[in-house]
Amino acid sequence: MDPSFVPEAIADFARHNAKAQPNKPALHFEGQVMTYSDLDRWSSQTAQGLLHLGCQPGERIGVLAKNSHFYFEILMAGSKAGIVTCPVNWRLAAPEVAYILSDAQVRVLFVGPEFLGALDAIRAEAPTVEHIICIETNDSGISDLVRWRSTFEAKDPAISTKINDAAIQLYTSGTTGRPKGTILSHRALLENYLRKLRHPVEDWDIWGEDDVSLIAMPCFHVGGTAWGLMGLAHGATGVVTRDFDPVQVLDFIDQYKISKLFLVPAAMQFILGLPKAREVDYSQLRYMLYGASPIPLDLLRECIDVFGCGFVQMYGMTETSGTIVVLSPEDHDVKGNERMRSAGKARQDVELAILDEAGNQLPPREVGEIATRSVMNMNGYWNLPEATSKTLSEDGWLRTGDAGYLDEDGFVYIHDRVKDMIISGGENIYPAEVENAIYGYPGISDVAVIGVPDQKWGEAVKACVVKADGATVTDQDIMDYARSQIAAYKCPKSVDFVDSLPRNPSGKILRRELRSRYWSENDRSVN
Repeated sequence: MDPSFVPEAIADFARHNAKAQPNKPALHFEGQVMTYSDLDRWSSQTAQGLLHLGCQPGERIGVLAKNSHFYFEILMAGSKAGIVTCPVNWRLAAPEVAYILSDAQVRVLFVGPEFLGALDAIRAEAPTVEHIICIETNDSGISDLVRWRSTFEAKDPAISTKINDAAIQLYTSGTTGRPKGTILSHRALLENYLRKLRHPVEDWDIWGEDDVSLIAMPCFHVGGTAWGLMGLAHGATGVVTRDFDPVQVLDFIDQYKISKLFLVPAAMQFILGLPKAREVDYSQLRYMLYGASPIPLDLLRECIDVFGCGFVQMYGMTETSGTIVVLSPEDHDVKGNERMRSAGKARQDVELAILDEAGNQLPPREVGEIATRSVMNMNGYWNLPEATSKTLSEDGWLRTGDAGYLDEDGFVYIHDRVKDMIISGGENIYPAEVENAIYGYPGISDVAVIGVPDQKWGEAVKACVVKADGATVTDQDIMDYARSQIAAYKCPKSVDFVDSLPRNPSGKILRRELRSRYWSENDRSVN
């Protein structure tokens, strides 16, 4: 880590390392190598191309593609041109993608070859999109990124960017059925690097230029993007997987001598299910970081036995630019302890508080809503001032929507969710969105969607349905219909038919009451 390097924009990662170590591999992807010199030069060409297309500072560009080294080139290009990059969840259905592109007013869309077939349906509902560039070579006649950018000068446009300007806009699932654009600044994304210039660093958070990280989580999530940026910030090498494949992960650990990787516990479980998991050489693997849910004790024991590395739990959300709370390796005990039920302690320069409904801070061990304040908090939700003010107070406190408590030592324990969000395999799913998709099916008079315990995914989506009088609808009918309306991962994995749904006097579904029968054997209402 170079203490003289103080970045002010995420593009500075490419600029600095291109000068410090131009020929070092920045990213590997499917046999292709992008050096730091390539990353800097190509992102400058792409930035010039965006300006040529008429993009203005502050405008949004879209990326609908699976992971690749080109994503980080586009991210750096946007930063150099003062443009905000908006990666779109490629698991979404075409109408959902179109809504996001229209909401962000995207005119230039970079698309992966896997999604060219969906373009007609997307463009029909996203009239703002004027230019499409395929990230890889293709037979569709659409210009590909490499050929397109080669026609532009490799000159950094160096558009003036303030550190608090927007860098990325990530969309979260909407509590009322519409996703919200979360605006993250350069400052928020740089903080994980900048705090190391101010404070001593724990061993797990030390990066050397010989580190090789695996970027296997999707970059349309803050976890994937922030993890990739962290390696680039330190001049390390990243190995990018198109999407998560447990066999490929093992191959890459062996081939590239991966020293750090970020996964979710469900992904760890998939890897351990392979016989090859016990044959790979993990001697270079120092730390495995994980998020989205705590790690079950039995899974931790097996992971330590097989991988033989340190484990770090990360807690955060899109609105906090990723990790704000860490459970360090020292608190991971194969014998089990109270702290392993926690999410960890706040990172340096991150404040945590437990608030009641009136916004008053609660003492240790009292359950309330978890709130946080730091420079990593979002700028706000795109064009949604009311939603922003409900989440982010004027004095900088962000309500996470999670209910929990702090112990006397500052460890935070997640007890339940204030919001109704379901987390399944690391994906955020809002019941209202799923319910809206199901309501259109004939023969249904009422429906409520909840998360229920699932050993593989943490939670699974369940629909509780009240049939209309005389209807003969089946659970498979409902699941098939939902799949035609929304992304498959959001669809119910099971359906229970009930006589009625519990509601309060104002008609609101009492989800906690509905959930209780499925969570009665668990010690908390999240998994």
